[in-house]
Amino acid sequence: MHKTSAWPLAWVYGALIVFASLFPFTGWRAQGIDPWVFLTARIPPPYWTGFDAGTNVLGYAPLGFLLALALVRTGWARPAVPLAALAGSLLSLAMEFLQIYLPQRVPSNMDWVLNSGGTLAGALLAVLLERWGALARWSRFRARWFLPDARGPLVLLALWPWALLFPAAEPFGLGQVFERLELALAELLAGTPFLAWLPVRSEPLQPLSPLAELCCVALGLLAPALLVGSVTRPGLRRAVLVATAMGVGVGATALSTALSFGPAHAWDWLGPPAQAGIVLGGALAAAALPLPPRAATVLLLVALPVQLALLNDAPTSAYFAETLFVWEQGRFIRFYGLGQWLGWLWPYATLLVVLLRAARPQRGS
Repeated sequence: MHKTSAWPLAWVYGALIVFASLFPFTGWRAQGIDPWVFLTARIPPPYWTGFDAGTNVLGYAPLGFLLALALVRTGWARPAVPLAALAGSLLSLAMEFLQIYLPQRVPSNMDWVLNSGGTLAGALLAVLLERWGALARWSRFRARWFLPDARGPLVLLALWPWALLFPAAEPFGLGQVFERLELALAELLAGTPFLAWLPVRSEPLQPLSPLAELCCVALGLLAPALLVGSVTRPGLRRAVLVATAMGVGVGATALSTALSFGPAHAWDWLGPPAQAGIVLGGALAAAALPLPPRAATVLLLVALPVQLALLNDAPTSAYFAETLFVWEQGRFIRFYGLGQWLGWLWPYATLLVVLLRAARPQRGS
């Protein structure tokens, strides 16, 4: 039995499936239809496309893989495939059942079948990789490259590129939520005495200056580099991982822009402030390579709040609103909610995990 990152990743991925299946969580009502009517509906439904088939299979395959992997790594190798497949199938069935109460969503027995098949395929792949020794090699790789208590940061590093896929107002600018929270609280408390408790801004939010934008980009790129440094020892391996993480982040940002505006515009976000920010972020990451893990952890606790303060002291632009409209109305509607929440919560989850790690006494101290 081993401590494994697969369990938290499986829980996170399951939560993301719930978000994708039930987003936008509004308009709940009974429509006078038997909730189980979709089970006996026509197969396949008339509105179905190949895109729907692919997303339903591929969307649940990682869940089956992570669940089976977690079961195998914690001593449940024999029932790993049936338990993982059953869990994914029941989750899909529950989502289809709840969608009958959402007028914007259409439950489908074909979705359930393909979701279950995707979960089973992912679980079988995990067990096959275990039998072929691939997971044992991963364990040896992890032991050589990472510190023993790296599970939480590794989960966050795996989620970071996915969080970047949802459009951000600034490159690598995750966690810009304060303006939205203020509006949501004002709407919630409207007509109550508590509305007067909300702080009132004396001046409207001002857009970021080019220098502030440069700093946000640099700090947003530095954060995963320091997260890598918090779970690795100084040396060549850390340098390789930091360079890989930063390269993946730049690629994910370009992919997000390409998905929004087309492949021809994949690098339109790379203006002068962003270019200078990437250079500065890379230089700061290189300077932090010799730091011990505890120092990298503490430095991350400084860098992330500074970036969040800069981002949340600026409004979102009209161009950003247009980008979100593309995601809301296009084929990304199934991924809109989960990507948005990942982009909102990633820096705050990182702060929490890193703060807990920094509070632990060092081994041998």
